[in-house]
Order: sequence, then C-alpha cells, then structure tokens
Amino acid sequence: MADKDRLKGKKILIVDDEPDVLEALEELLGMCELVRASSFDQAKELMMSGSFDMVILDIMGVNGYGLLEIAGEKNLLAIMLTANALTLENTIKSYKKGAAFFVPKEKMVDIESVLNDVLQAREKGENYWLKWLERMGDYYEKRFGPNWKDSHSDFWEALEKHDWRLAYRLRD
Repeated sequence: MADKDRLKGKKILIVDDEPDVLEALEELLGMCELVRASSFDQAKELMMSGSFDMVILDIMGVNGYGLLEIAGEKNLLAIMLTANALTLENTIKSYKKGAAFFVPKEKMVDIESVLNDVLQAREKGENYWLKWLERMGDYYEKRFGPNWKDSHSDFWEALEKHDWRLAYRLRD
C-alpha cells in the first residue's frame, strides 16, 4: 500500500494549545480528515464522543499525558508532539505510557512519514517504536550530545535490540 493511500481519509484528532501548530498539521496532513482541539477538556470530550483512527497530542499546554491515558482506554493510536517537554525522560515516559511515537515539534515536517511508519507497524503487528531510533537518533545526538543514551543506557539498548517488554520495564 502506498504511503499516501495509508493515510487518506484517516480521521485524526490534533490537539495543541498553539493555533499555528494546528494550522501546520492541517497543511501537512491534508489527505486526512482532521478534527482540532485546543484544550484538554475539548480534546477529552471529542475522544469520548467521537471515533478516531489516531490522535496527535501536545504534552504541555493541554495535559497531553492525561489525554494519552484516555487514548489508551479508547484504544487509540497516540503520537506525542512537543517542543517544551523535549527531554529523554519525556520520550521514555511517552513510550511507557503507550504512545505510538514521540515527535519533537522541530521534526513536525516529517509527521506524514511518522504516521505512515506507525500505521505500517500496526498492519505488520510490530511495535510502533521500531523505527524511532532510526528516525530520531541523529536528531537526539545533535540536541543532547553524543552520549545522550548514557543516562538511560539499559532502556535504549533494549529498544535497539527490539526488546520492547524489557524497555517498558526499565527506568520506571
């Protein structure tokens, strides 16, 4: 299946308190049916009453982790998108709380490819984070330095080895 076809018509809830981020996502994901929310309450109401293929959640201004919990209860694929909460700890926390991927806003331009990776992983029954290190490793090295994996080395090693269950248990 072609990547554009995989996303075409998918209903995605995009949640961010910054209107320009919502507008950028609308431009980048024009092949999808997008529903916008700019607050936790609005997003929660939409998630509880609507049907979505996926949700894209900001972490900071909208209590993204609270929304991630709701997404998990509703069995929704959730992508975390952040600028201010871009830390190694939040990346790991997003993984452990069930996010399908963690995307820095600086890499938002790649959101179509990320969503395709996630949907393809779901089709194949693979862990969604299979391509995370490949896609984000160089970015993290530039952002956090060449030793960025050292502070959580057991977690990153488990992720590199595709030992998802071990990575989930490490560094609670």
